[in-house]
Amino acid sequence: MIYRHLLPLVALILSGSEMTLSGNVLVVPGEYSHWYNMRVIVDELVARNHSVTVLVHSASSSVNYTEKENLKYIIFEINIEKQDAVNMWKNYINSSMNQTVIRIETLLLFWNVISEIERYGRSICDGMLLNQELIASLRASHFDVLLYDPVTPCTDLLAEILDLPRVMSLRLHFAYSMERLCGQLPTPPSYVPAAATQGHLTDHMNFIERVENVLLYVAFTAIYKLSMMFTFDKYYTNITGKPTTMCETLGKTDIWLIRSYWDFEYPRPLLPNFKFVGGLHCKPAKPLPKEMEEFVQSSGDDGIVVFSLGSMVKSLTKERANIIASALGQIPQKVLWRYMGEKPDTLAPNTRLYDWIPQNDLLGHPKTKAFITHGGTNGLYEAIYHGVPVVGIPLFGDQSDNLFHMKTKGAAVLLEFNKMETKDLKDGLIEVINNPSYKESIMRLSRIHHDQPMKPLDQAVFWIEFVMNNKGAKHLRVAAHDLTWYQYHCLDVAAFLLSIVALVTFIFVKTCAWFFRKCCRRTSAKSKKE
Repeated sequence: MIYRHLLPLVALILSGSEMTLSGNVLVVPGEYSHWYNMRVIVDELVARNHSVTVLVHSASSSVNYTEKENLKYIIFEINIEKQDAVNMWKNYINSSMNQTVIRIETLLLFWNVISEIERYGRSICDGMLLNQELIASLRASHFDVLLYDPVTPCTDLLAEILDLPRVMSLRLHFAYSMERLCGQLPTPPSYVPAAATQGHLTDHMNFIERVENVLLYVAFTAIYKLSMMFTFDKYYTNITGKPTTMCETLGKTDIWLIRSYWDFEYPRPLLPNFKFVGGLHCKPAKPLPKEMEEFVQSSGDDGIVVFSLGSMVKSLTKERANIIASALGQIPQKVLWRYMGEKPDTLAPNTRLYDWIPQNDLLGHPKTKAFITHGGTNGLYEAIYHGVPVVGIPLFGDQSDNLFHMKTKGAAVLLEFNKMETKDLKDGLIEVINNPSYKESIMRLSRIHHDQPMKPLDQAVFWIEFVMNNKGAKHLRVAAHDLTWYQYHCLDVAAFLLSIVALVTFIFVKTCAWFFRKCCRRTSAKSKKE
């Protein structure tokens, strides 16, 4: 009888290799595509029996905290209304994509947008860090790890206050400023091009390009340090009660999950706590809705083109929309366009407008010939995953740099949004669809992406669980964090060695001079005697 009671225990032990200890995860997401990407990780954590709590502010315009299934939400109040936040992001987009020349009005609009974003960020920080009841509640929850997006400010400081191990999810920033200056990521300017270079610097640069690249790094470093100094550093010091910088707290991140991979990036140095997980949201295509599938099948051998400018851009000016619609009407393919603006006057029968499209499923459809995109990382990785060549129309942020990477890899045609005419878009589509080199290049990238020892999503979850199991990953943190800038670049060693060389040279010169004078005196004395 006693053996029968032991059977469940034996079964439990034997199945232990398939069990995962559940952890308690606190998540602070970003907005729009940042949240859509992180949500995939969150869902996988929940599927693996982890308890996940999402901390989100009351003005979030993309995190639907009314969804209670499988997730816990903690909402903290900020002094900005949700509609004001939505308008702020609209203003940011408009200031970035609707200006062709720099004028006084442009600069004033941009300054106003930056001021709005700064006020928005400060409101989030205050609502999160000055709410003692919230802090006490978070402490009482005894979280094991914090997963966060640095787009939401002060989250690193929250981790510091709660004394939590932290995992960051991000896409590499302009000139790698945050990763380089705060994460100590090596970025040799001789072959690592600064991001946001308007699409002409690669990892193979001539002398003039290397000069430009060095100057860009210097400029971005100065801008980043000054902006942090005048915005967050003072705030961090006030909160902690001691001199604290934003870079210092960001640098304590245990694992940096980079939403990229070597199929997309140029080869460059990485640190042990930097992990590439690009394309973690990608998955095999599912069947399309019936009506959409019928439209796709009606394209015959010509196939279809998928068109989306992302989750933040829902409409365009009438002029731009008409130029685009006219170009789409001149190709033989059927076009599925995600667009919520006013119907363009030049819209052709081969083009259908949708408020939403199953983008991943469409890109995975065998009839898809090309993808017109703004260059967001999520969309580009879906194109790489399914092997669909790209026509890129960057709008703002890192999109120009993203699409230039795709262009240099031979998988994309790059167009300028404000200068693009009907012929340009039409020619770009014809080139990408009819020139087999684009399909061959994107399929090569797709093979590289799929040929990994571990799927990106599994790797992301593995490192989060690793941080939980080991109470952090300090053993992967390089000692560069403990060095000053002059120690990091060995300037003190160089100064010491130069001093030694200078001293030895000085002694040598003085000794030679002494011997020379001695010899001259003896020669002179001998001459006088003779």
